Amino acid sequence: MTNNNNTYGSLIKLLQSYHHKTDIKASTKPNTLSQNNIKKQRQGKRKNVRASQKQLLYSTDWEKSALVNNFRKRGWQNVPPSDGEWNFYWAGIQNCRYIFCVDHPYRMRNDQMINHFPNSTELSRKDLLLKNIKRYRKDLERKGDPLAAMYPTDDSKLGIGGTRYIHLDIIPMTFVLPADYNLFVKEYQKSPSSTWIVKPSSKSQGVGIFLVNNLSKLKKYACDARTLHVPHLNRATCVISKYIDNPLLIGGKKFDLRLFVLVTTYNPLKAYLYKEGFCRFCTEKYDQTEIDNLFMHLTNVSIQKTNKEYNDIHGGKWPIQNLWLYLDSIRGEGVSVRLWSLITETILHSLNAVAPMMANDPHCFEVYGYDIIIDNNLKPWLIEINTSPSMHSTTNNDRTLKYRLIDNVLDVVLPPSGLPDIHWDKTPDKAALRNFTLLTSETEQRYKRITGQLRKSKGRAITDIRKRVLVRKLARSKPNNLTSRKK
Repeated sequence: MTNNNNTYGSLIKLLQSYHHKTDIKASTKPNTLSQNNIKKQRQGKRKNVRASQKQLLYSTDWEKSALVNNFRKRGWQNVPPSDGEWNFYWAGIQNCRYIFCVDHPYRMRNDQMINHFPNSTELSRKDLLLKNIKRYRKDLERKGDPLAAMYPTDDSKLGIGGTRYIHLDIIPMTFVLPADYNLFVKEYQKSPSSTWIVKPSSKSQGVGIFLVNNLSKLKKYACDARTLHVPHLNRATCVISKYIDNPLLIGGKKFDLRLFVLVTTYNPLKAYLYKEGFCRFCTEKYDQTEIDNLFMHLTNVSIQKTNKEYNDIHGGKWPIQNLWLYLDSIRGEGVSVRLWSLITETILHSLNAVAPMMANDPHCFEVYGYDIIIDNNLKPWLIEINTSPSMHSTTNNDRTLKYRLIDNVLDVVLPPSGLPDIHWDKTPDKAALRNFTLLTSETEQRYKRITGQLRKSKGRAITDIRKRVLVRKLARSKPNNLTSRKK
């Protein structure tokens, strides 16, 4: 009996132990599931709250007041870029390339937007911009487009850029080194006393720029030009351009224009020019003979602020409206309007030149910083295009201008709902444009009208004389060179 009782007691303990373990497992499993459900519910609530309140999540690689203050003013919430939860990302070039890299596993959602196109270097790299402009000219010439009209071959007149194009002479004569070294030497020997400026193809802020008027300073590129090029070895390339030695001076000092252009799509091209901009002045008076003094030749703020003559109050900058008032008073009323028209056409040509090469991703938009130099004949020259124009503010006026710029950019690039949407056709309301103007050209409209006449005549006999008359008509439609007028 005792043995039976002991056996029964041990069996009861075994059963109790088994039920206790089962209860533990049963209790822990629902807890784990409930934690996962709670997590999913929280994520769902966060998405629902975001959709109901239209609150954007933003990330930025640049903690600049012009950017961050605009984001906060709209009630946006800051999140790290690495988690991929953002709706709007003001990114640096390198991070943007990483996102669009084929090997990168991240794919953007329909409600995400980023501030660079995947291959914006087609516009910002000086050697690629030169290649695209040359191809653009040849394509228009091959199509017989009136925009590619040239001065007659028997006419000795050439554009300052070294071409016979009447309308497409928008950049100074430029060669890529070391590839075009021999071509450059031939051109240099035509005028050995001329000055040229050398710039690295992919750098900005005046880094690596120097002026030359002697071939001895280019020995390195002469050696590289004679070296067999191995494709997998990346050689640093530079561009060498004819120096604009007759710049428009104010107070004896050289300056350039910094203008802002917003592109929301390249196909079709939708570009907007910001009405506000500024002039950047050198800190020392211009002297063509002193080519080693960069303080009188380069207008980059990063260089000028290292000079003891740099003024911290105005930063060597002048609002563009002051320039218009100055020109209208010195050169004659209406000069500023015609000059602005020429600048608009120059910017349009540069964008049309790269449009076929750009990857037109619907998630993208881009703000470009255009650097324009005006010569003494009031002819604008395209010098450089920046895909990441500085949002750093050196003066109060600078800070105000860039704050208004970013505020206006956000109004244009976001759809009326306030949330990014790749299905939106990127056509903003007129009220949203404010200080932005859609880039169109009266001259371009005249070209289209006359081109239409040529196309309508297709199938009918059209004489070469008639065609030449139309081309001359186009040449006359170009605003006349703006010459100085004494008061």
